[in-house]
Amino acid sequence: MTDTTPATRREHDFLGDMDIPASAYWGVHSARAVDNFPISGQTVATMPELVRALAFVKKAAGQANARLGVIDQARADAIQRACDDLIAGQLHDQFVVDVIQGGAGTSTNMNANEVIANRALEHMGHGRGHYEALHPNDHVNASQSTNDVYPTALRVAAWFGIQGLLAAMADLRGAFEAKALEFKSVLKIGRTQLQDAVPMTLGQEFLAFAIMIGEDEQRLREACALITEVNLGATAIGTGINAPDGYAEMVVPLLAQVSGVPVVRAENLVEATQDTGSFVQLSGVLKRVACKLSKVCNDLRLLSSGPQAGFGDIKLPARQAGSSIMPGKVNPVIPEVMNQVAFEVIGNDVTITMASEAGQLQLNAFEPIMGYALYKSVRHLTQACKTLQVNCVQGIQANHELLARRVAESVTLVTALNPIIGYEKAALIAKTALSTGGTIAEVAESLGIMSRAEMNALLVPEKLTQPVRLIA
Repeated sequence: MTDTTPATRREHDFLGDMDIPASAYWGVHSARAVDNFPISGQTVATMPELVRALAFVKKAAGQANARLGVIDQARADAIQRACDDLIAGQLHDQFVVDVIQGGAGTSTNMNANEVIANRALEHMGHGRGHYEALHPNDHVNASQSTNDVYPTALRVAAWFGIQGLLAAMADLRGAFEAKALEFKSVLKIGRTQLQDAVPMTLGQEFLAFAIMIGEDEQRLREACALITEVNLGATAIGTGINAPDGYAEMVVPLLAQVSGVPVVRAENLVEATQDTGSFVQLSGVLKRVACKLSKVCNDLRLLSSGPQAGFGDIKLPARQAGSSIMPGKVNPVIPEVMNQVAFEVIGNDVTITMASEAGQLQLNAFEPIMGYALYKSVRHLTQACKTLQVNCVQGIQANHELLARRVAESVTLVTALNPIIGYEKAALIAKTALSTGGTIAEVAESLGIMSRAEMNALLVPEKLTQPVRLIA
């Protein structure tokens, strides 16, 4: 038998008619955007948090519109069911427009309207494209504009992403804390400007890493709170045109209810529609996180350098062969990938800064690139934290024998003697030890400054690494 099912359906907008694949849930507006923006090859479908956020916004808007009599309950119920499908992960592949697009996110909003409308039509027993029963603009987008839907969805999506990043950072911090406890009695020589400094424990070094991450968790929570202020209900420029009285006050609490995100309505919707400062603030905090995590990874690479001609304080777990030509070589590939993610996040921050600055009058047209840059920063930092924790930090080992030998031979121990014998005598011990190759205890005794037994009694971890007097 011959299949007589049509392969396409005809849709139109004010520019004219287009043939749309009959199987598609997207429509003419999405099709034009696909043609107009062949930029990155990455569609909105690659940002699942944003698709879910758009569905939450449309679901809340549908409920508010039904309560205010803008649309009937049957259409509102169908819209809600379609939004629930998207929230559950269905039909994300129907978000076909490129993440980088002109139009301040209009193409993404229209893509969402069309997908939700066609899915809602199916729930109502109609075929796709039968917009006389339920229309993407008249019903799904009722009381809305791209200019309040898209920035609100970006904020909700960012909130979701940050929760995952915070969890990954907390797990990474915990891994460093566990190593700090494991290494609490491992004495080593600290370094400043890559030169030997004074004694410390390896545990102190790793605890500092953990504290640095913990501080940034708090900064990230503060930035996250800023993005919960939304302009939903503002419609085009903040005046609320085409939305019924009371809609803005109703729709935001509904969005908080259906999404679980603690969003609040901005005090001034005109200001909030054009202001992207919260994105800049959040990106700045992500840059801070990236810089500090990259610094930690720089340290891990230095501390593990070798195995024979480097620092060699610690041993990183071997994850893969390090060279196609040098047998047995193992590289610090996990810290290296965190470094590269950090470089990307710093670049994304520049992009977001420039895009925010470029806003004009009542709207910023460049929120799509801000949203995509934020998504990449959050997503890649999250994944980098996970692999650093699991594939690196948890398996780090101390090089006990080497560290003990270095401490015993290090002239930096004389710094601890300054309060007892004075700077000049301490310097003499250090100079003599370097020239003769003797230990600090041996040289101090040979110079008649202090017996070897007295010296060894002072050079212990609890006296060398804590702010206590060497002699009571």
